[in-house]
Amino acid sequence: MDYTISSVAPIVLLPFFAFVINAFLARLGGKATVAAVFISCASIIGSAIYALGIFKDFVFGNYATNYHIHKFFTWFDLNGGGQTFNVNMGIYIDNMTAVMLVMVTVVAAMIHIFSTYYMKDDMNYGRNGRFFVYMSLFTSAMLGLVLSDNLFSVFIFWELMGFCSYSLIGHYYEKEVTGNANVKAFMTTRVGDVFFLLGIVALWTQIGSVAFVDIYNAVETGAFLNTTVLGMPLAMFTGACIFMGTIGKSAQFPLNVWLPDAMNGPTPCSALIHAATMVAAGVYLSLRIYPLLEAGQLTTLVAYIGGITAFGAATIALVQTDFKAVLAFSTISQLGYMVLGVGVGSYNAAFMHLITHAIFKACLFLAAGSVIHSLHDHHTHAHVQEMPRMGGLRHKMKYTWIAMWCCTLAIAGIPFFSGFVSKDRILGDALVAASHNPVMIGPAILGFLGALLTAFYMCRMMFLAFHGEPRDKELYDHIPEEKLSWNRNIPLLFLSVFTLGLWFSGSLTGQGLVKLADYKNGKYEWFQTLIAKPSVGNFKNYQREEFGATDTRVKNSLEKSKYDSTYGLSEKESHHVHQVHVIGAIASIIIAFSGVFIAAMMYLWKKWDPGFWVRTFNRYYRILQNKYHMDDFYIKGFIQGMLLPFNNLLAKLDMGLYDRYVVDGSASVVKFIMRVANWFDNLFVDTIMVDGTGASVRFFNVILRTIQSGKIQFYFIIIILVLFGYILAL
Repeated sequence: MDYTISSVAPIVLLPFFAFVINAFLARLGGKATVAAVFISCASIIGSAIYALGIFKDFVFGNYATNYHIHKFFTWFDLNGGGQTFNVNMGIYIDNMTAVMLVMVTVVAAMIHIFSTYYMKDDMNYGRNGRFFVYMSLFTSAMLGLVLSDNLFSVFIFWELMGFCSYSLIGHYYEKEVTGNANVKAFMTTRVGDVFFLLGIVALWTQIGSVAFVDIYNAVETGAFLNTTVLGMPLAMFTGACIFMGTIGKSAQFPLNVWLPDAMNGPTPCSALIHAATMVAAGVYLSLRIYPLLEAGQLTTLVAYIGGITAFGAATIALVQTDFKAVLAFSTISQLGYMVLGVGVGSYNAAFMHLITHAIFKACLFLAAGSVIHSLHDHHTHAHVQEMPRMGGLRHKMKYTWIAMWCCTLAIAGIPFFSGFVSKDRILGDALVAASHNPVMIGPAILGFLGALLTAFYMCRMMFLAFHGEPRDKELYDHIPEEKLSWNRNIPLLFLSVFTLGLWFSGSLTGQGLVKLADYKNGKYEWFQTLIAKPSVGNFKNYQREEFGATDTRVKNSLEKSKYDSTYGLSEKESHHVHQVHVIGAIASIIIAFSGVFIAAMMYLWKKWDPGFWVRTFNRYYRILQNKYHMDDFYIKGFIQGMLLPFNNLLAKLDMGLYDRYVVDGSASVVKFIMRVANWFDNLFVDTIMVDGTGASVRFFNVILRTIQSGKIQFYFIIIILVLFGYILAL
């Protein structure tokens, strides 16, 4: 495949053109809106076709792990006056990009198709197609971010996604809670974005570029050494600032408060933006700047933030009764696992979990949308999302039930499913890190505890919603029987197929415990073979390639990657890593099945009373219900307790001091000066100088006019008088 503008640009431009066209077309309503919806769906399917071409080229071509394509063009050139300043934009495609493009486009295509079912009755496909307009723009922005070769263009697409998220969360704008949710999401993520931008500026100022290849080169050549910003090493400062972007966008502690409220948007929006793609963009960014995080010695901090987020969100999910709220906190927890993977050096597994989670969590949200769309309170005509009112839904929603169980087993870490392959490789690497550094024991423990809770609360959700007897018989009786539909069930079933671990691993469990054929040669370990952290040594003398009409790369310049069961380590070290991973896998299996068993005993077989734990730990239960009071801390403590009094103080200083003495005082002084100047102008300038000059001219004019009368007799008299005076003077 030739990587030219014609082969890469359509991936981003197809949904962007759909956004532009539909922004005008959807406003017309009627058949025009239907056409707009079709254009949105067709555009993302077209992007998926182009993305699959790149995926085929990289994955099935088995290029080297460090093989990449980097092309650029000059966006604008401001060189002049002896100063050099130009901004380049480009694409950076490697194995990770190829996989990410397929995930985003395929998942987005399934969600677009499902949205034609879910949004159909919402005032002509989502307020006259407005929903699909923003979905197209978001998809285009996400794909642009994935293809970007530098942090500046990443930030541009990053902010576009933030705008689309804000717009889609507030889709039901007539609800006050929705308006509060989109403002909360927008403002919370802005905190991380400000630091992200600060990191970009610091990098640009110090090394003159924010391209990934230049950052890698700077790490390799030691450009970050002996350079500080605000007393901090440059690598630590810029890495921390950029990682703050990840904390905001990927809802990590302590900026995780916005994501649960974001569930007020339409469920397909939650599936695409707040579960599968946008929140994963922060993790993707962390993987791209991983060498910078290492150089800044930030990996331990990253691991702890990920571990705290994974465990903390899982505990809150235990007490949720809203269907989507469970999935929201589950998303935060799983994003924590990805960040934990980045922190413990589990680069490959962190990215694998990003992909596997995007698939099964998108399917879970779509399935939740299918459930919510079918459950209406026939008294209030409102959708029902409370699990205590559900029960027995498997009898009426068999396809949704099957899809949700596949995804639940995946996220719970049950063997043979994708979640076990990815998440438990992260936990294995966390154990390896803890075995080398006791400081890393904390994240490992938090990770395993979170895995137990994940299996429990996900199965709790399934047992409450789909099993047992209907708790609200009247609601249950009004549920229509689910029928196989191309835009309702097929997207769910399609995504659920890829919850199996064999798609990502050469063994059915992911740890080599149950091997596939040819496991020794790594034939099916394509993910572990091709995805690895950037080798910065390859960028020491890197030369860019302009984005021309033809592809001038040497297609077979590097040897194809081969599976390395030793991970590039010595025999002794690789044996130690393998043993630790096996221990981690066994522990994960026990933990996962323990979580399922506990949930079954409480909510399926009802042998254990959940109320006992509520009564015993009532105080902690209330803390969990209040989400560790983080909203109270931010709203009542930080905003109302600190920012608002500070704002009032500034207002008093502004109104009482600045306005009264500086502004009003200045006005009084100016008025006094104006009166003095006016008096001076009237008396001296106008009266004496202007009017006096006129009077003088008129006076001398009378004298001259009298003397110069034009009568000869008068002139003779004057001459005689002058002569007479002269004689007297002599």
